[in-house]
Amino acid sequence: MLSWSCNRAAVRVPAWLEASSAGKHQLESLSGHLPRISQGKLLREVSSWGVGGPAKLFCEVHHELQLASALSYCNEQSIPFLVIGKGSNCLFDDRGFDGCIILNRLSFLKRLASGVYQVGSGYPFNVLGVQTANDGFTGLEFASGIPGTVGGAVYMNAGADGQETASALKSVEVITVFGMKCKISREELVFGYRSSPFQNAQGFAAISSATFALTSSANSREEQRKFLNRRKQTQPLGERSAGCVFKNPGSGCQSAGSFIDKAGLKGMSIGGAKVSEVHANFITNACNSSAKDMMELISLVKEQVRSKFGVELEEEFIYIPFR
Repeated sequence: MLSWSCNRAAVRVPAWLEASSAGKHQLESLSGHLPRISQGKLLREVSSWGVGGPAKLFCEVHHELQLASALSYCNEQSIPFLVIGKGSNCLFDDRGFDGCIILNRLSFLKRLASGVYQVGSGYPFNVLGVQTANDGFTGLEFASGIPGTVGGAVYMNAGADGQETASALKSVEVITVFGMKCKISREELVFGYRSSPFQNAQGFAAISSATFALTSSANSREEQRKFLNRRKQTQPLGERSAGCVFKNPGSGCQSAGSFIDKAGLKGMSIGGAKVSEVHANFITNACNSSAKDMMELISLVKEQVRSKFGVELEEEFIYIPFR
């Protein structure tokens, strides 16, 4: 969710954001809502990979006005910013980040109607998957195995076992760099495999909440447990990772993990980074890995798969440079 400060005249607002004007409104005065901003927070502490140097600036936000105030402050001061949840899909630079990291803790959940949930973007996605399945609704059972937040899941269109976040979405609320809050219906948004319109939208700053519409199912708890048990058996849950490193190559293709496995790369390591012996599409922080170790091993894996199979693997995680 990397967004750079910019002025209104320079921004070409995407059609889906402009089209949602009926749902736009200015948030109330942000005065007094700016969260405490600190310096030098080690980003390895807020990354599931456990990698990354210090952030120049860092703050936590616990409600919408704090988030909007932090975004507004960064925009007015021309400070680059990044909003993160659990940092489960990010690789931070060893030098850290020369801007402000905003840690999203908007973790509310509201039941608006039967099977309709409005959820804060900082709410744990795996908890939501368990909760909705226990309530007897289907559509998010797969989420119980994804250790990120709702905002991150929407932003990346997270998925597993052929299911994805966008399929259950009803609407998304976002905050723009201009301090406007917008509600956008699912029909206005075009999602793809591990992609969303938010990833390249100018003027967009952060997702504040998402609303999901699910259907009742007598088998939801059983399906959710199957997802979770399969994950426990096939993924290195006890190790520090960012989940799957590479996108699957395409429709009808083998998985990225199977190509890496067939290339004989399971267990391969550079420095503290290691290709998991449990699931080849996971690269773990086995021993105080640096971002440099990670990137070198990722490059080696891509090179070997390209050389042996003619397949170009594409990263699923987001590398966050120092500047």
